[in-house]
Amino acid sequence: MTTLDDTPVGPPPGRIAAFLRPRVGGLPRTFWVLWAGTLLNRLGTMVEPFLGLYLTTARGLSLGQAGAVMAVLGAGSFGGQLAGGALADRLGRRATLTGATVGTGAAMLALGYAHGIVTIIVAALVLGLLLDMYRPAAQAMVADIISPAERPRAFGLLFWAVNLGWAFSMVLGGTLAREGFQLLFWIDAATCAAFGLLVWRAVPETRVRGAGRDGDGPGGFVQVLRDRVMVGYATVMLCYTFVLMQGMTTMPLAMREAGLGPQDYGIAIAANGVLIIIVQPLVNAWLSRRDHSLVMVAGFVLVGAGYGLTALASSTAGFTATILVWTLGEITAASVLQAVVADLAPPHLRGRYSGLYGMAWSGGFLLAPLGGTQLLGAGGPALLWLSCTGLALGAAAGQLALAPAIRRRRAAVIDPTFSS
Repeated sequence: MTTLDDTPVGPPPGRIAAFLRPRVGGLPRTFWVLWAGTLLNRLGTMVEPFLGLYLTTARGLSLGQAGAVMAVLGAGSFGGQLAGGALADRLGRRATLTGATVGTGAAMLALGYAHGIVTIIVAALVLGLLLDMYRPAAQAMVADIISPAERPRAFGLLFWAVNLGWAFSMVLGGTLAREGFQLLFWIDAATCAAFGLLVWRAVPETRVRGAGRDGDGPGGFVQVLRDRVMVGYATVMLCYTFVLMQGMTTMPLAMREAGLGPQDYGIAIAANGVLIIIVQPLVNAWLSRRDHSLVMVAGFVLVGAGYGLTALASSTAGFTATILVWTLGEITAASVLQAVVADLAPPHLRGRYSGLYGMAWSGGFLLAPLGGTQLLGAGGPALLWLSCTGLALGAAAGQLALAPAIRRRRAAVIDPTFSS
């Protein structure tokens, strides 16, 4: 666009390119296919956020029965991460991702048409097993095709795609749910299957053959458990995830005790997605160049501070402010979390290492509502939020302890001639 005297309006094209290049430039086409599939998959994620409401209204289950179904779904996800990691190493990333996502689509429809508590629980278990089975394969695929120096940036872009899709799906899903839930199951199923088929058509197999045959056997996961650095890192992730997920599980209950309703929670938690979408692309490239462990420690401390400040919140504005604080911590930590796993994993075990990382997150998802509600019931919001602060600081201390070993392993990956 120009003015009447032909003076350009807006930033020069060179500045735009200079801004975009360090953030999105230089990544291979295969990665962008995976990124587009991830975004598509998350755009259709409409069942999980409304599953409890669907079970208690459309299927007439009690709160206890609905809770049991969702617990089974979470338990299935825990096992699916383990199976997905093993399959990604043995069968390949492409086949595992496609099979899991297409299978998820079928299981989603099965759950949507299931009647009776037993049938619903069986369908939820199958869905849980398949739902996150693709994740280790996708993470291993990124590690296969992206250089160690660029992995944090690539994983950060995927994190952004997940949150962009999630924000859209929450709004659209809530609107469509007013007309009935069946359409949500069909949209979710279609986008899951489309993700898998897109990868099958456009992404070649990326697994490095012959990099290590031991990973093909049943003892491959034992090798992962023998890696004390990775096991320690997974433990840190479990603590961190437990804290982070309180915002999605017990925070609505704590806000209710403060006299606030679901609409207030919806307004407050929306700040999380908005801040991630705006800020994460701006800071991801810069954070990815810093020491990974120190970046995570800073993120964990911010998350702990945000949840600790929640003990002082009593209004929608107050809760929103604390969410903004811990969201900054989430953005900071997310810039390097998965890149550390890729640095620690030998090529032939990348799927299994990603599976253990995913199991830590699934464990946090499972424990967060159980532990959070117990803390809330035992000592009220103050005990819950201060406990979250303590756990986040514990995760930061654990990461500091692991930092020297992680630095050595990363140096060896970037420069194979490196010797500690």
